[in-house]
Amino acid sequence: MAAKVFESSGKLGLGLAVAGGVVNSALYNVDAGHRAVIFDRFRGVQDVVVGEGTHFLIPWVQKPIIFDCRSRPRNVPVITGSKDLQNVNITLRILFRPVTAQLPRIFTSIGEDYDERVLPSITTEILKSVVARFDAGELITQRELVSRQVSEDLTERAATFGLILDDVSLTHLTFGKEFTEAVEMKQVAQQEAERARFIVEKAEQQKKAAVISAEGDSKAAELIANSLATAGDGLIELRKLEAAEDIAYQLSRSRNITYLPSGQSVLLQLPQ
Repeated sequence: MAAKVFESSGKLGLGLAVAGGVVNSALYNVDAGHRAVIFDRFRGVQDVVVGEGTHFLIPWVQKPIIFDCRSRPRNVPVITGSKDLQNVNITLRILFRPVTAQLPRIFTSIGEDYDERVLPSITTEILKSVVARFDAGELITQRELVSRQVSEDLTERAATFGLILDDVSLTHLTFGKEFTEAVEMKQVAQQEAERARFIVEKAEQQKKAAVISAEGDSKAAELIANSLATAGDGLIELRKLEAAEDIAYQLSRSRNITYLPSGQSVLLQLPQ
């Protein structure tokens, strides 16, 4: 009896284990921000997109393919040419996500790695098309316009593949070595030209100042000559008196000057 009980218990446990395995294989989870597409071995990819949560499927017959539908960033570097045939290195940052309703079509026509297959090719195509409309100088001065044009064209192109672009921005923009050196040489030449112009303007101002000073001296000399011709030597005598007065005033303020009475031959009357 004990052996039969143990045998029955073993069979029951084995049955429960098998049943648990079957039930477990019939369940699958879809995490937050994800969606699932069901592949049926007999009917192919189903048109229904499964949302978040725990769901049932037919083991072995059906298989869930999970897609991340959250916005994800991707950097795409591209080397292209400008309108004036300058090499341009551009890096485009794209924030993308798939259209949820089009996941079955995306899986059927492109595959799970749709971003690897689609984004690099269409980004290169659009960047080459847009950059070719601008020369090197315009790419620098009109960067906002270039970025907006790339965003509009790329968003429209990605929509045909079932992709939504939440953000498109130019994060890196450089030119070839030859063009960079030419720009640097141009900047240096402009700075040298500005410096030379400043020197010329300074010399011109100094020249004008010297002319004005000379004209002032000439006018002063002319006025003095006219005054002498009119008043005779009186003006000179007046200037002499003013100069003597100024000298006497300065000497009176000096501690090293001593005045002696007229006719006094010694400084102190010392006893003989």
